[in-house]
Amino acid sequence: MPDLTIALAGNPNSGKSTIFNALTGMRQHTGNWPGKTVATKIGTRQCEGVSIDFVDLPGTYSLAAYSPDEVVARDYIIDQHPDAVICVVDATNLERNLYLLVQLLEMNLQVIVALNMNDQAQALGIEIDNQKLSSLLGGAPVVSTSASRRVGISQLLTAAVSMVRACPASRACYGKSCACSNVNDGSFRVDYGKELESAISTISSTILSNQIPMNGYTPRWLALKLLEGEEDIALKIALEAGGPVVLELVEDKKGYLRAYFGEDVEMVTAEHRYGTVSGISSQVMNAPQQKKANLTERIDRVATHRLIGLPIFLAIMYLIFRLVIDVSAPYLDWVDGVINGPVAAGLSAILVQMGAAEWLQSLVIDGVVAGVGGVLTFVPGLIVLFLFLALLEDTGYLSRAAFVMDRFMQFIGLHGKSVIPLMLGFGCAVPAIYATRTMANRRDRLLTALLIPFMSCSARLPVYLVFSMAFFGARASLVIWLMYILGIVVAIVTGFVFSRTILKQDENAAFIMELPPYRMPTSRGLILHTWQNTWEFVRKAGTVILVISIGLWFLLNLPWGVESQQKSLFGRVSTAISPVLEPAGFGDWESSGALLTGLIAKEMVVSTLAQVHSGEMAQDEVVVDTSGETSNGILEQLWGIVAGFGQATAEAARVLVSLIPGIDLTSGDVAVEDTALSQALQDHYSPLAGFAFLIFVLLYLPCLATMATIKHEFGSRWAWSAAIYQTLVALLISTLVFQGGRLIGLG
Repeated sequence: MPDLTIALAGNPNSGKSTIFNALTGMRQHTGNWPGKTVATKIGTRQCEGVSIDFVDLPGTYSLAAYSPDEVVARDYIIDQHPDAVICVVDATNLERNLYLLVQLLEMNLQVIVALNMNDQAQALGIEIDNQKLSSLLGGAPVVSTSASRRVGISQLLTAAVSMVRACPASRACYGKSCACSNVNDGSFRVDYGKELESAISTISSTILSNQIPMNGYTPRWLALKLLEGEEDIALKIALEAGGPVVLELVEDKKGYLRAYFGEDVEMVTAEHRYGTVSGISSQVMNAPQQKKANLTERIDRVATHRLIGLPIFLAIMYLIFRLVIDVSAPYLDWVDGVINGPVAAGLSAILVQMGAAEWLQSLVIDGVVAGVGGVLTFVPGLIVLFLFLALLEDTGYLSRAAFVMDRFMQFIGLHGKSVIPLMLGFGCAVPAIYATRTMANRRDRLLTALLIPFMSCSARLPVYLVFSMAFFGARASLVIWLMYILGIVVAIVTGFVFSRTILKQDENAAFIMELPPYRMPTSRGLILHTWQNTWEFVRKAGTVILVISIGLWFLLNLPWGVESQQKSLFGRVSTAISPVLEPAGFGDWESSGALLTGLIAKEMVVSTLAQVHSGEMAQDEVVVDTSGETSNGILEQLWGIVAGFGQATAEAARVLVSLIPGIDLTSGDVAVEDTALSQALQDHYSPLAGFAFLIFVLLYLPCLATMATIKHEFGSRWAWSAAIYQTLVALLISTLVFQGGRLIGLG
């Protein structure tokens, strides 16, 4: 149980998550708060003997209940009662960021202002008077930070702890005017004018006289939200004993104010807040009058150009896949050699020395090592992919990619908000589907969620890597790039058909998206993002894939003593399915079995193929020394592992440098040694069949976690419809490719 809980709030692209990472480092986990299905990041930190939980709230421009992110951020603050809130403000866009800050202060919270990106503001000639800003905000502490350089982080942490310590009963007096010294005493208040203030005062008094439970609200804030028409709060008030009296008064006041102002109350309050924000900004900020085109604007003239923006995006993605293949290939060979060499041999020797039964030796080597090791072999490729995706995100380019893709969204009856969930689908479909909650229209949410599984998630990458490297050599990166492009094309065609048949659009909303300035990513941020994504993959290999690999080994060996794997329980089921896949070129039981386990997790396709081909892979790989003279052998193997890593690093460095135009240190194509699994696959597939298999893996029904997410968000009917549709599309396209390739002589 932490001593303190501090929430971080801020606009998107304000550097909030960078400050969160700087405060917590690697001490983070993803969690949910009661009543919410939206995950949030929680990190821990010790400061002056105090244990602090930091909660990274969704980035939002306001606390109005217009989007799920806004509701989540607001409800967390109200329901969970953090001891303080750090509001991260972009110093280069002070006026826009102040709106959220004003709303937080109106809730009478203990707020610390992190004036972030201060270095960039100074570079633009922007000067901000922190002391005066603090005074105008009712005494809220203001700390200048540059999170990417870790400047001001310790001062921010100290200010937060000092504020809470100055008000040790902050949770007890939550939602009340706090009179503790040196903290925000609730003196900040937006003046809404005589008519509105009179209505707020009357409703506040009625709330108090009817003893409506505050539950973290102040009467003034509650009255303001009711006047603004926030239905979720009105529903809560309606359940209280004096609620109907309060709501009747609210409706009466809203009618009077609407007639008086000629517009809804929420429009009037927004105008007053913006007026307050503008006044504060003009008093504390001094900015150059003449504005010339900055670096971001000059780059965007090219990167977001309507004609060349898309080719640039495709070229960048192709370059990334070249790097995934060429730079990670030496490490793939090294990891494969270590797992199927010293690790497998060492475990075999230990089991033999222990006198373990043959079935136990087979379970460990053919089950655990082949299954889990077959997936872990491709971790280097995932590290490279995650690193460069983090690079694109941290520089700000991913927002531009979404922008240039907007025209295709319009073509399929969606708008630009769909682009972000679709791009998240390249990582994992589950959080991508949850990300559709930011879209107000259910039809748009549903259509976007149905298209997300066509994006190539990171779990499919090991399958792409092993097949492309086995059959296409130097063209492996091109094949992987084509898989990603094919997924996008199929999603566009599907969206076009669905939006004109079963999910017709009502209207086409305009695309409004903030394009943050380009920024230099930090090495710490890149390492943190890469580590988090890679660790999640390794964790799955050590838990889910381990359990499935053990279960699969038993299914491959039951009935006990079965002569061949094809006659096992798993083999019989796989054989029964295989005729359906025969026209697509992979009608063998091994392929159908791998696709079956791929329903649990797409990484299991590689793991299953590694297990069913483990006998062939092991013939020349594992040599067990039972002579007892192992000391020299162990030292030689350890030295071989270290030397192999050094050679892989040197080869990767040569490949990386050779990507620079005019420099070639590789003397031609990079020679990639086939992994044990690649060699086994070459005996069972033709290149054309292997390519068709990749297409099927790309398009067939998603993993069970994705299915469960679609069911949770949209119901069982849509989940099963998506599964059936995707499998039919996968079978159709892979069959057309295989049969068409045979017709023109490629088979």
